[in-house]
Amino acid sequence: MSIPVRILGIDPGLRRTGWGVVTATGTKLAYVDCGVVTSDGDLPLALRLRELYEGISRIVAAFRPDEVSVEETFVNKDAQATLKLGHARAVALLVPALAGVPVYEYAANLIKKTVAGSGHAEKTQIQAMVKFLLPKAEFKLADAADALAIAITHNSHRGTHALKRSHLPAGVSGPGAARIAAALARS
Repeated sequence: MSIPVRILGIDPGLRRTGWGVVTATGTKLAYVDCGVVTSDGDLPLALRLRELYEGISRIVAAFRPDEVSVEETFVNKDAQATLKLGHARAVALLVPALAGVPVYEYAANLIKKTVAGSGHAEKTQIQAMVKFLLPKAEFKLADAADALAIAITHNSHRGTHALKRSHLPAGVSGPGAARIAAALARS
């Protein structure tokens, strides 16, 4: 029998960072919880990032995930908005890394394709498929549904990551090997 793995999905955003937790036992998924961490738009950037850091830290401490998956940054026409999203994403990557939890990253198109079958699926399609795959899931905001979709995507691609790690050169171990494995996980 497979060992249950708790996966935290994070949909980074400066205003709202969605999070969703699932437990995977083999290919079977079970909904645990989801929600949104918010930051006060009236605060300076540094304090908003602190709010995200503290919120994500509470989630990691409360749910103790075995693995974390984060959506990669997409580049849009507004460079300033992309940079701010990058700051929020950095916090989403840093918090679990500091807790010693492996972090994996997924492109938005791959998430959409994995969950809805199309890399250009609309938000409503993603939400409908998340609800289909996790019938007990209750999310009030699209950010939480997106985070659950990220966790679902990670579960679908966990075998690929394990295969890449198993193909490290013989005798490679220690911190360098961990960095190589992490780099392979991102590819």
